[in-house]
Amino acid sequence: MSSGPLLFQAAGCVARELREADIPALQAFFEANPLYFEKVNGRPPRPDEAREEFHDLPPPGLPFERRWLVGFDDAASGALLGMASLLGDFLAPRVFHIGLFIVASDRHGTGLAGALYQALEEWMRGEGAAWIRLGAVVGNERAEAFWPKMGYRDVRLRHDVETGLRRSTLHVMVKCLTSEGVEPYLARVPRDRPDSALP
Repeated sequence: MSSGPLLFQAAGCVARELREADIPALQAFFEANPLYFEKVNGRPPRPDEAREEFHDLPPPGLPFERRWLVGFDDAASGALLGMASLLGDFLAPRVFHIGLFIVASDRHGTGLAGALYQALEEWMRGEGAAWIRLGAVVGNERAEAFWPKMGYRDVRLRHDVETGLRRSTLHVMVKCLTSEGVEPYLARVPRDRPDSALP
């Protein structure tokens, strides 16, 4: 069971904020579920993958207000079944960013990922999110299929992005949680406009 405070419950799981004491459990989860890392980074998780993820921050010049690392624990066994990294008020007020969202490989196809995501989205809405953005690597077919089903739409492509051992193209995707739509979002976050040259 993760050591941080309870955020919400959904689909038989308890979502808690991960703390530094949870790094060994997160590392074990990454090593037991290497598919994302192999697909996106071209290698299995590194021995310090969880520690690096725990301390990873956006580059200077990309402002944010708050960061969360969330663990999804099985409510019955306490086993870590998934994780997400989030930024609040990233680039602009009320914009949240999902940096990573991984569910245990043996739960793929069960509907757990969708149920956990929907609960996570409601929690982010409660934290003030009006838009959520993320990047999905071109060629990561599972992500390319999942995020549109969750209501995300492409706003631009980013090319030649370092992802582990690879240089990748990313779909920058956004979901609007209010009736404002995507145009006010693009006015707030010009780097995500389709014609943007920003990296």
